[in-house]
Amino acid sequence: MRAAASRTLSASVGRISISDDRRHYWEQVYATRQAEKLGWYKPRLDTSLAWIMALNPDPRAAIIDVGGGASTLVDDLVDEGFESITVLDVADTALQVSRRRLGHQADLVMWLSGDISEYRLPASQFDIWHDRAVLHFLTDPADRDAYVANLRRALKPGGHAIIGLFAPEAPPKCSGLPVQRYDHEALADVLGDAFELLEHRKESHTTPGGVEQMYLYCRFRKSGPP
Repeated sequence: MRAAASRTLSASVGRISISDDRRHYWEQVYATRQAEKLGWYKPRLDTSLAWIMALNPDPRAAIIDVGGGASTLVDDLVDEGFESITVLDVADTALQVSRRRLGHQADLVMWLSGDISEYRLPASQFDIWHDRAVLHFLTDPADRDAYVANLRRALKPGGHAIIGLFAPEAPPKCSGLPVQRYDHEALADVLGDAFELLEHRKESHTTPGGVEQMYLYCRFRKSGPP
């Protein structure tokens, strides 16, 4: 495992310009509420982890969790022995939640503070892209286009993207914000011809407040040899 990677990089990599409004909103959310009380929170992302492990990835596979600031997926990835884990989130406060939870193991992770619609990730950097509950918040077509451009650029040819978001049956809002709901065909259209849809499933999620939310999970493979 690599050491001393736990510094948090923020708005100075490449030409990053974090959206102040979006950052401020989520910083306020995490500063005033426990992550375990937020609507998207799930103690363990079983589906995400199972799909990642089903790929039988090399421990050196580069994995990015987009919007994974306070998620526990990073804990499981560390426990599974992955050596190149990156977590990106718009809210530095959320990243700090996971860093405190992981303790000294946080040094095994690269933490990136930035807005995925503005943060320019390096080309062909990652073998696996994971996103649960980020893309559906990007209701502006320009933000969605920027997200997809980042995905296309940063995921290696032959790499896999695992994306979880609100299905058509889900509520129109999450954490007080409007969301864009998708079926698997609509999501495939958004990602474009560079990505082949390999599998999809729906999963009901019960929020800490008892609200049922239907999530859609999709796994895509980027075209080109691995």
